[in-house]
Amino acid sequence: MRVRAISDQNEIEGIISQCLVCHVAMTDADGKPYVIPMNFGYLDGIIYLHGAQHGKKTGILQQHPDVCINFTTDHLLRYQNEQVACSWSMKYRSVLCYGKVEFITLPGEKMDAMQIVMAKYAPGGEFKFNPPSIREVNVFRIRVAKYEGRAYGY
Repeated sequence: MRVRAISDQNEIEGIISQCLVCHVAMTDADGKPYVIPMNFGYLDGIIYLHGAQHGKKTGILQQHPDVCINFTTDHLLRYQNEQVACSWSMKYRSVLCYGKVEFITLPGEKMDAMQIVMAKYAPGGEFKFNPPSIREVNVFRIRVAKYEGRAYGY
């Protein structure tokens, strides 16, 4: 089996929509990689994330806004011969998204972004947000500059 590149935008967005979590990679001030799992929202080529106003992730992203976000799904362990280690592999479909973090500061824009995140996990609802929660949450978006899709075994 070979790795297949995915360039069809509908297939790429299908993979993203199947994922419950994404992994966000960034680089800290010392040039060290830092990767964390996060909940997300996605709409029209923009990934929405949220977190605390202060902390390691926020500090890194304020200094170095470039990120790579990984989405992976459809994992299936397979083998040709159960007794031959080299015949084992994992089927998967994945997408890497590259872009820069933009912090959203206006309360109305934060609420709009959080509606997109909430719609990912609870479709069909219109959610209310109290002002202190919106004031205290850090919301950011990544306009995807580049997609790289791959599939193995599919």
